[in-house]
Amino acid sequence: MTEFIRRATGRRLLLPLTLSAALLRAYPGWAQTAPGSAGAPQSDDRSSALWVSPLMLRTTSLLPETLPGSQRSELASLIEGDLITGQPDLQTVIQGNASLRRGDTRIRADRLEYYPPDDRARATGKVHLNQAGNTYDGSELELKLETAQGFFNQVQYEFLTSGGHGQAKRVDFVDSSRSILHDVSYTTCKREDLPNWAPAWLLTAVSIETDTDENTGVAKDAQLSFLGITTPPLPSLSFPLNSDRKSGLLPPIFGMSSISGFLYEQPYYWNIAPNRDLTVTPTLMTKRGMDLNADFRYLEDAYRGEMQLDVLPDDKLRNGATRWGLWTHHQQTFDARALGLDALTGDLTINRVSDGNYWRDFTQSPLQANRLLQSGATLNWSKGDWSGQLLWMRYQALQDPLDPSLNFLPPYNREPELNARYSKYDWHGLDISFAADYTRFQADSAVQKQPNADRLVGNLQISLPWQTPAWYVIPKVQLHTAQYQFDAPLSNGASSANSTVPTFSVDSGMTFERSTALFGRQFTQTLEPRLFLAYTPYVDQSVLPIYDTALNDLSPATIFTENAFSGDDRISDAQTATVGGTSRLIDPNTGAEAVRFDVAQRFRFKNQNVTMPGQAPITDRASDLLFGMQINWSPKWSLSSAVQYNLDLHHSDRTVFMVKFMPRPYHTFSVAYRYQGDSMPILRDGSKSIDVGWQWPLNDLWGDKGHYRPGRGEGGGRWYAIGRLNYSLLDRRLVDGVVGFEYDACCWIGRVVLQRLTTGQVVSSANAPETRLLFQIEFNGFANIGSSGMGSVQRYIPGYTPLRGPGIRPSRFTNYD
Repeated sequence: MTEFIRRATGRRLLLPLTLSAALLRAYPGWAQTAPGSAGAPQSDDRSSALWVSPLMLRTTSLLPETLPGSQRSELASLIEGDLITGQPDLQTVIQGNASLRRGDTRIRADRLEYYPPDDRARATGKVHLNQAGNTYDGSELELKLETAQGFFNQVQYEFLTSGGHGQAKRVDFVDSSRSILHDVSYTTCKREDLPNWAPAWLLTAVSIETDTDENTGVAKDAQLSFLGITTPPLPSLSFPLNSDRKSGLLPPIFGMSSISGFLYEQPYYWNIAPNRDLTVTPTLMTKRGMDLNADFRYLEDAYRGEMQLDVLPDDKLRNGATRWGLWTHHQQTFDARALGLDALTGDLTINRVSDGNYWRDFTQSPLQANRLLQSGATLNWSKGDWSGQLLWMRYQALQDPLDPSLNFLPPYNREPELNARYSKYDWHGLDISFAADYTRFQADSAVQKQPNADRLVGNLQISLPWQTPAWYVIPKVQLHTAQYQFDAPLSNGASSANSTVPTFSVDSGMTFERSTALFGRQFTQTLEPRLFLAYTPYVDQSVLPIYDTALNDLSPATIFTENAFSGDDRISDAQTATVGGTSRLIDPNTGAEAVRFDVAQRFRFKNQNVTMPGQAPITDRASDLLFGMQINWSPKWSLSSAVQYNLDLHHSDRTVFMVKFMPRPYHTFSVAYRYQGDSMPILRDGSKSIDVGWQWPLNDLWGDKGHYRPGRGEGGGRWYAIGRLNYSLLDRRLVDGVVGFEYDACCWIGRVVLQRLTTGQVVSSANAPETRLLFQIEFNGFANIGSSGMGSVQRYIPGYTPLRGPGIRPSRFTNYD
């Protein structure tokens, strides 16, 4: 039997006092002000027995978002009205401002009848129903409270999670999560109190079946209208009821491409499980054919990964060839304890494409103009002071058939590489480490012009750190050995070779601090000088082939190191001293670094005779001077700069200067200037470019600041300018460009984007930069999962924030009445 709690005050049945007292007992932390005290309203209405100010709500298990069906029959029913009549346990009639509440359901009406035998409520007049935040208004309701079964006639409704609303001739409630709406309309456009108002888009259907457990709405015999344009009737159409992931069609993309012709891209998203999904995207290109892309993602406790496959069966651009690309990344954590290890992890990466022109013809692929593809597998383990790795690595070099001068030698495959490392810290004051590495280098010997080989490397390091909060001195000795066994004799007839090179170094530094004030802010300022000394005797290594070694690029990360090379085929001889320093401004309250300046230079006391093949000994006594600066004065502004200055030629060999301004979400502007001289080893002709990126509301330009917040349905529409331009100052041409506009109209988003992407030197029409003009429309809460669908927008524009993102599901108590 349903329990009724009744308390009369005058002619009405009221419960606010009882309910408020219960809530205050449940939340003793709420601030309370008694009537008659300062700040409380003065009233002689005894129904205002409590005055609570302010109400500070917080999440609690006492107010669950969902109520299990087994609990509904145990909940009390709270009724309120001007006049209550009836027969106990048979019928109750409430007339005038009638209200009935049980759990997450409340009914308000002019007249309300309740029949306890079958737990049925019947309401007429102006009827309002609130079910867990979803609201319905109509003329006649009949509902069983415990099972949530019933019907509602002539209804206006609104769903809490999506904001979707509309009208229905009748709503049939199947249970607490399912309902069927007949002769129904649906939209997420916010209803405005304007004459002849009509939503920008509207879905009309013979019926819509909703299931809040499955987060799905299915419209039967439906038509979609947008700005006066209506689609043909659709037999069935599904859509999400909130911002959670859901299977279905994503917003399509229409466009024109200078290479591919007219294109139509229609992604389909399959929400396989909460931890797995698949996006399948067919793309029709009138000049090339039908491309099919599949992107599968998965996440488990012990492994995670992503696999992407793209196939174009008959590419008219390349004489009907089948083009394909495969990209896979898998990470695995194994049960290390069963093998007596502390940790055991694995990693698998596959990056393969069909041909050497793929990087040029598929500018939107994960390659991003990368011409060296790495595939391999690794197995990593650790136990105590030991760790190791087993690696198998292969490379695919995409050589340029149109311009052989752009081709390059690919790295050697490692089939396999096995290494182990032992590290012991503070052993009688010493830090000791030993690393051993075996690698099988495999490649086409005719291309590499040197034999394949097996190499065994050992590297022993012993250091004695002396450290205090104010200074440190770390002397270190290293011994590097390498043993080679070649598949074919070298030019000198040797089938094996070896080298042993010792190295001695001392790293030292100090830290000075003082309190200071700058522009009205208090800081802790540091001065941190550093001196690094290195000595390596000359050992002739000129007969050793190069398998994995390259000259280190001069940078703050490499200038304080002993070896001028990366890899193990060359150990540079050295008598050097590197002098540098850092100064920082640190906020003493937060520890945040507001300003940082770095400077460093390496001095050489004798020539460096160990070089790469064909390179002359290095005779410079002083390296380029490195400057670095990073300023984060406020969360809105950041500035960084790096300069490599050649003191002999009195000019910069490399300069990078970047400024970023991001005052609030959807407002970002960045400028970067980059210069690299032709003396840099990685460039043949040098480069000088300026890079500008932005996302900014155009409404701000005419004084509409802060009027509308994306995705919140507040105010009118907003225009956003988005883009990024990379301009070569030396070539006087635009290298890459993405420029467009977004329009957020509360319930729909429109985009138009112009792209121009260059993948290499233009030598023919097949190698010309691709220009694409793309269009897209998203209906908020209907066919989007929080992504623009245009990967180039988020990929190329730094700091870009999608106008729609995953939101927090609103609580039913946000619409509690």
